[in-house]
Amino acid sequence: MAKQESDAKTPRRRRRSSEEVADRILEAAAEEFEQSGYSGATTAAIARRADVTEAQIFRFHASKQDLFRAAIFTPLNRHFADFQARSVADLESGKAGKDLARAYIGELQDFMASHSRMFMSLIVANTYSPEAADAITDLDGLQAYFEKGKAMMSARIEGDAPVSSELMVRVSFAAVLANLMFRDWLFPPGLASDKDIREAIATFVIEGIEANGPVGEGRGEVLSH
Repeated sequence: MAKQESDAKTPRRRRRSSEEVADRILEAAAEEFEQSGYSGATTAAIARRADVTEAQIFRFHASKQDLFRAAIFTPLNRHFADFQARSVADLESGKAGKDLARAYIGELQDFMASHSRMFMSLIVANTYSPEAADAITDLDGLQAYFEKGKAMMSARIEGDAPVSSELMVRVSFAAVLANLMFRDWLFPPGLASDKDIREAIATFVIEGIEANGPVGEGRGEVLSH
C-alpha cells in the first residue's frame, strides 16, 4: 500500500518526441565537441549531456563523424549562407568602396566571433581527426563567400594582378580568422582596445587587397554579374 502511495506521488516523466530527442542530441553534441574537441568527445559523454542513451544517438546518426557533421558542420554552413546573403544585400546598398569594405570586414569579424567555438572545433577536428572534417569544401556558404570575393576583386583589375583574386580573398579571410581565433595570444591585455584591434585588422586587410588595385573600382561590374 505504501509503495502504491509513493508511486502515485512520483510524477511521470513526459515522453519526448523524436524531434525533441534529436534536437537535444545535436545541442549536446555541439557543446561536447566544442568543449572536448572531436577526439576527446565521446558518444557516451554526449548521451549523458543530452539525457539519452547511446542507442538513441545511433538511431539518428550512423557514426560519431556523422554526428559531428550534423552538430558543427551543418550549422556553420547555414550561418555562412546567411552571412553571404546579407553581404550581397550590402553590395547593393550604395555605400562607397572603402566604407563598404570596412563594414564588410567588420561584419565578418562579428560573424566569426559569434561562431568562434564552431570554428575552433572544426579547426581542431581537421588537425587531429581529418576524417571528421575531410570535406570542408562542402561548406557551400564558405565557397559562395570565396566566389563572391573573387568576382569582386576580378571586376576591378585590368590585366594581370600581382596576386590572383582567388588567392587574395582566401588569404584575406585567413587573416581575419587567425586574428580572431588566436586573439588572446596575439593581443595581451593593455596592448590595444577592442575597437583599435578591429580597425587594425580591417586596415591591414584592405591595404593588402589594394596590392591588386584600389578598393571600390569596378563595383558596377560586380553587381551586374
